[in-house]
Amino acid sequence: MEEGGTEDTLVIPVRLIRSFEYRNIQHIVVRDVSSSWLVKDFLQQVLKEIQTRSTLPPPFRKFRFDTLKVEHKAHGAKSNDPVINTEHDDLLMLDLDKSLKECGVENETELSLFRMEDYVQYKANKVVKW
Repeated sequence: MEEGGTEDTLVIPVRLIRSFEYRNIQHIVVRDVSSSWLVKDFLQQVLKEIQTRSTLPPPFRKFRFDTLKVEHKAHGAKSNDPVINTEHDDLLMLDLDKSLKECGVENETELSLFRMEDYVQYKANKVVKW
């Protein structure tokens, strides 16, 4: 990690989506992230942080998240879907072997973290249960 204060250091809000159909979502903010980090390194850092955060309910700390997707960039347009932006998967899914910068992640770009299997099911049938 780089020291704070450089223009290369990012603050990344992350939406933890445990259930698409029940809209079970928590938010965390990851600070002091270098844009040169590989996505897989950032993912490991986030997963480690999730497990150590006492403010998150246990079901979130034990859930097996595996995919990151750009939800929206700071001051950009947001999706109409309140759970996740289901459009442009080819552009917005983060490639684990690229750097955050190569994936277009900038300061305050909001990312969604979820399980891909659940996302595919939700995208095929956008049913919301209460």
